[in-house]
This record gives sequence, C-alpha cells and structure tokens, in this order.
Amino acid sequence: MTASDHAGLLEEQIDQWRSYLRRRQAIHSVDVAELEDHLREQVAGLLGAGLATDEAFLVAVKRMGDLDALSREFAREHSERLWKQLVVVPEGSGEPQAASRTDAIVAFSLAVAAALVFKMPALFGIQMEHNPAFYARNVSLFVLPFLTGYFAWKRRLDTGILRWLAVVFVAAGVFASVYPFAPGGSTEALLALHLPMALWLVMGIAYVGTRWRQVAGRMDFIRFSGELFIYYVLMALGGGVLTGFTLMIFRAIGIDAEPFVKLWLLPCGAVGAVLVGSWLVEVKQSVIENMAPVLTRLFSPLFAAMLVTFLGTLLWTGRGVGMEREVLIGFDLLLALVLGLLLYSISARDPRQPPGAFDVVQVVVVISALLADAVALWAIAARISEFGFSPNRVAALGENLILLVNLVWSAALYIRFLRRRASFSDLERWQTNYLPVYAVWAAIVVIVFPLLFRYL
Repeated sequence: MTASDHAGLLEEQIDQWRSYLRRRQAIHSVDVAELEDHLREQVAGLLGAGLATDEAFLVAVKRMGDLDALSREFAREHSERLWKQLVVVPEGSGEPQAASRTDAIVAFSLAVAAALVFKMPALFGIQMEHNPAFYARNVSLFVLPFLTGYFAWKRRLDTGILRWLAVVFVAAGVFASVYPFAPGGSTEALLALHLPMALWLVMGIAYVGTRWRQVAGRMDFIRFSGELFIYYVLMALGGGVLTGFTLMIFRAIGIDAEPFVKLWLLPCGAVGAVLVGSWLVEVKQSVIENMAPVLTRLFSPLFAAMLVTFLGTLLWTGRGVGMEREVLIGFDLLLALVLGLLLYSISARDPRQPPGAFDVVQVVVVISALLADAVALWAIAARISEFGFSPNRVAALGENLILLVNLVWSAALYIRFLRRRASFSDLERWQTNYLPVYAVWAAIVVIVFPLLFRYL
C-alpha cells in the first residue's frame, strides 16, 4: 500500500471511531474533537515508532481507554450540559446556529400545517365527532406527507425519489377515500390500522435517503422510530398535564373549555407532535440515545417474564386463547411491541461486543414471543375452521405468519450468535431486510382486502 492508501485507511478508521463515539455516548461534539486530537497524537507517535497503520490505531484506541468509561467521566464533569442540550442551541459559529434555527422553523411550520390540514375537512362539513371513521382512515395522510417532506428537504432527495413518494401518498389517499366501506365494517378498521404502517416505511425511505439499501441506513431508521416513540410518549404525558390544567383554570371562571380541548387542542397537538418529536430526534440524538438503551434493558426482562408467565399459565390451565376481533388486534399489537423492542435493542447494541447476559434475555424474549405467536396461530386456524374466513381472521393469520417467520429465523440467528457461530451483523441484516415484508402485507390489507371482502 502507498502512503496515501495508509492515510486514507487511517482516516476511515478514525471516522468510524468518531461516529461511534458521537452516536453512542453522552459526549459533547467539542469533547469528541478534543479526544480525536489526543487519538491522532497517539497514532502519530506510534507510527513514528515503526508500527503499521492498523496496529497504531488499535493501540492508540486502547490507550485512550474504554469509551463507556470516557462517557461516564464526561457526564460527571459536564452533567449540567446534558440537560442544556435538550433546549439550547450549541455555541459555535453563526452558520450552524442559523441552520439550526432554519431547521426548527421548518419543522414547526410543517407541524402547524399538518394540524390545519387535519381540521380542513371540517370546513366541508366533515366533523370529527360525527364522522370519526373518515379521520381514522386518513389520519396518516394528514401527518406523514409533511414528515416525508421535512426529511426530503433535510436529505435533499432528488426529483425522481420525490415523484415516487408523491405517487405513493396520492394512491394511498385514493384507496382511503374512494372505497365504499360499509359503516362500522372490518375492512375499514383494518385499513385504518395498516395504512399508517405501510406509509411509515415509505417515509423511512425519505428519512434514510440514499442509504436505504445499506443495513446501517435501515438500522438508523429503526433507531429513529424508537426514539420518536419515546419523545412522543413524553410529549403526550406533558400534553395530558396541560389539558388537565386548561380545563381546571377555565372551569374556575365559569367557562367550559372541553369543546376546544376535545376538537382542537388534543387532535391538533397529537398531529403536530409527530413533526416536533421528529425534529427533536433529528437534532438531539446524542442525548436521547443514552436513555433509549436503558429502557430496552429495563423492559426486555419484564416482557420476557410476562410472556413466560403467560405460556406457563396457558399450559397449567389448559385454556385456549379467545380470538374475538378486539383480542386479535390486542394480541397482534403485543407481539408487534415485542418485535419493536427486539428491533430497537438490536439497533442500540454495539455489534462488535461479545455475547452477554442481556443477549440471553433477548433470546428468551424471542423464543417466548415465538411460542405465543404459535398459540395465536393455532387459535386463529381453529376459529377459521369453525366459523369460516373473515377480514379480521385472515389479516391476523397473515400477520402472525409473517411474525412467525421473522421470529423463527431471529431466534436461530441469535442462538448461533450466543454460540459464537455467527456474527451479530447477521441478525441486523435479517431484521432490516425483513422490513419491506411488513410494508407489502400492510399494502395488501389496504388495497386487496376491501375488494376481496366486498368492503364489509
């Protein structure tokens, strides 16, 4: 290798080290730059002593110390800064601050636009309290096009991708509005549940940009989804407190604010919070990523205990699983939540670390979810053989089969990783490659099921 090749290799290794430090640890960007300077000094000294580029880099990183220990040290010394980062624009040149302000203005403007579009049907006599089914079918179309536009602007997507995304959203609007659904029918409810799933993955293409074909890019989208969920829950809790105090203080002066809260504050806030939360995730990732792995490590054992207890009780009592529509939806949501927890814990894990105790817990979660899914499939099949096919039963059957395939191979790959016969990257690749399967199934439910079951 030439000197330029060695220099390029070193820069690539330092870039990976820098990205890892910024993404995984609670260290300010200034501190990362300072640590990088120390790292380069170490590498230069080792190169001067005659070490090869790879050896010099590895030895220098080792001398720098464990990155997690560095994180804790910086967190202790600068703990107040972690809180300030949530609301304060970092100091620096005027250009980054101007870009940050522009980003915030665009995000909040789109949030307001989404809220206004959500209320626009009321101008044409389609009131939410009188026609909730219309809003349930179209709620994702009130939000996700704006969120897709935000990330298309951030990632500077080319016009070809923008046209494709626009066609998908227009087609989704047609299917949601044109189908003559029977009032209170199952296919309408299924469309309301599955359309956001399909469009969320379409929005992920805008979020990832040109990196969608890369495992790392799709993992970034999974990480973003998990972090947005955390922010959204936090904002929902704050919104609940705001709502309670709003009702209380206006009631104290004899004014009933409930109609305003019910028709404007809550729905518009829920719509706009998706854009605001996405903006927060985009600009404050380095802070929230320290919270999210903690949550996955907290809830993974809890979900494992819950599923193991459920399966044990099922065997002990010999009872079957009731498969009414509400139970079907709830059971599938539980399995989807477990899968989401698995996905996010995978995205938050360093694939270079060896297997540990938490990986064993994850395997218990996967195998327990797999067995619970098999129980659900058995109950669905029994229900279909007794009462015949219905939209809900067929949708539940398809979704549980898709989950079964995912969980079976996930369990196999995870066990192979624990036995050190496969790398963790194999599991990452499987999960990210499987994402389009969910989008395709959701699209089938949205487009084909109403036709197949005559809009009932």
